Amino acid sequence: MDLKEKTLAHFEGKVVRKDLTYRVKGNAVVPTYVLEYLLGQYCAIDDEAIIADGIEKVKGIITNNYVHRSEAEIVKAKIRENGRFKIIDKINVSLNDKDNIYEAEFANLGLRNVPIADAMVKDNQKLLSGGGVWCIMELGYSHAADAKVRWLIMDIKPIQVSNIRLEEYIDNRQYYSIDEWLDLLMHSIGLNPEYFNRRGKFIQISRLIPHVENNYNFIELGPKGTGKSHIFSELSPHGVLVSGGDVSKARLFVNNSGDKIGLVGYWDVVALDEFEQEKGSKRTDGDLVKILQNYMANQSFNRGKETYQATASMVFVGNTKHTVPYMLKNTHLFESIPDAYIKGAFLDRMHMYIPGWEVRILKNEVFSQDYGFIVDYLAEILRELRKADYSGILDKYVDLHGSLSTRDKTAIRKSFSGMAKLLYPNREMNEVEVVELLNFAIEGRMRVKDQLYIIDETFRNEPVEFTYVLKSTGQTCAPETLEKLNLATAKADRITEEEDTVVRKVDMALNLSPHQTILYDNQTGVSYKKLFADYLKDATRIIIQDPYIRLPYQFKNLLEFCLMLANNKDPEEEIHLEVISWYSPEFQAVSIASFEELQESVKDLGIQFTYIMQDIHDRFISADNGWKITLGRGLDIFEKIEGRFNAADWDQTLRRCKACEMTYLKVI
Repeated sequence: MDLKEKTLAHFEGKVVRKDLTYRVKGNAVVPTYVLEYLLGQYCAIDDEAIIADGIEKVKGIITNNYVHRSEAEIVKAKIRENGRFKIIDKINVSLNDKDNIYEAEFANLGLRNVPIADAMVKDNQKLLSGGGVWCIMELGYSHAADAKVRWLIMDIKPIQVSNIRLEEYIDNRQYYSIDEWLDLLMHSIGLNPEYFNRRGKFIQISRLIPHVENNYNFIELGPKGTGKSHIFSELSPHGVLVSGGDVSKARLFVNNSGDKIGLVGYWDVVALDEFEQEKGSKRTDGDLVKILQNYMANQSFNRGKETYQATASMVFVGNTKHTVPYMLKNTHLFESIPDAYIKGAFLDRMHMYIPGWEVRILKNEVFSQDYGFIVDYLAEILRELRKADYSGILDKYVDLHGSLSTRDKTAIRKSFSGMAKLLYPNREMNEVEVVELLNFAIEGRMRVKDQLYIIDETFRNEPVEFTYVLKSTGQTCAPETLEKLNLATAKADRITEEEDTVVRKVDMALNLSPHQTILYDNQTGVSYKKLFADYLKDATRIIIQDPYIRLPYQFKNLLEFCLMLANNKDPEEEIHLEVISWYSPEFQAVSIASFEELQESVKDLGIQFTYIMQDIHDRFISADNGWKITLGRGLDIFEKIEGRFNAADWDQTLRRCKACEMTYLKVI
């Protein structure tokens, strides 16, 4: 079964086709989880006729019952004329202690001070949170002459899935490979996994960790338009997104005047959006920073004489102002957040810093049109998983370095636990899978610590090693942040052509030895010249075996490899290059035509090019100078280049890599 068939078989009624959301949304400014809640009632099946009918029903509900602000007076008139009418709106409830009653405020309908029964509030206490809750409700109207308030809340139902079975969700995980499950989660958050490499998928999915881990502190800074805040505003009724510039002690924690608990007391996730320093913005409250800092460390806060406990995870999302190389050289990776928060004690509370600059701007084609979990169903599952701790899985496989502080270890373990709950809810993981998540978790915390060494000199007095030992082999592993690897590569490139020649001669004489090179998803600074030129110097006969030279961009890769060979030899020399590749017989004619065109193109470069079509699997480069290089991905090591005017089209070092390994062997 393919992913779609498998998902419909095991999660029928709990998944929906993601493109339907955009088809029914129209101009309604309503969260995705509200729309998918409705779609889940009518369209959670793979039957086009039922889906078409369901879409019309949902459109009808949105048209007739969703309250558009511009049509609020029309809706009020309907309620008045009919006596009662069902609506969809976002409401917030507060206590009127003068009259000793609860009162509701409607976001779109524009009504205020509408009485709501104590029992309704007791059953749905999140109505009191101050963040507002989307509800389906029946609103009535009183024509009585002595009525103090005309509007009556007859019935109310917050929009959220009920009666989920966590055991069923966990048990069904066994039917999916990790790649299939990861793709299902990507579809579930509305993204097409085909447009993301594995690291890109991990970054997107990591935004769910605050929903699945209690008291998790997460920050993502990056360019605009990359969807940083989408998950926190659209995909769960248990999270609330507020402007970082508008937050206050009273709104976030407790309002002393009424002892009203703030957002952290009601929501699983509180996300501060636009968390950056703007010119002319109002000064950040220093007391707020201290209270927030204490809460992020101890899961508690003091206001007045009381100490309160809460489990809300804190999320900070904002935009960067400069490129990563600029920040690493001149400032630090936290430079864009408000100055009041750039303090070692506050930043040390961050469990993970996600590199938002690695996320491309989201375009229409990257959104999913396939089946994924109804986001409200997924939100309830993640909420249930908050009760569990998966960090103990680590203890079976690794020992973290003893120099790591308690906060470092807590951050790594919580990040690992969150990713494990998301990707392996059944806890069935092998060593390779554990290490993959651990490396991701360590990198997220290391990014914080590296900047703390710059911001606060007291952290430099007690440096730590982000390493661990595999219990199975005793091997010490040392993950690294990708931006640090890229910076090191860039610095190594800043030498003149004359220096390059000297360095290459020294390397040829002394340093060319068998080894393995690992490339990471999104790594930059890589080129065919850096990878292969030294090892193919003075070779006159070279063989490339790669079964996947088929598509136009793959032939372009081969042409760039030929250009590298031409620039690597003396002008009067010739190289005989033989390519062994394969394509299914029905498509070989197109492939052969491309090979023949390339054959003519490189002739004047001094490259005698031949090719063989042979059904093979291994990928390698073999040269008559004694070197053989095994290729995990063949020559196809770069991500697809987007846009017509992209500098990476002309410079390989600007391209993002796909994860792969290469092994260099001296065979003679």
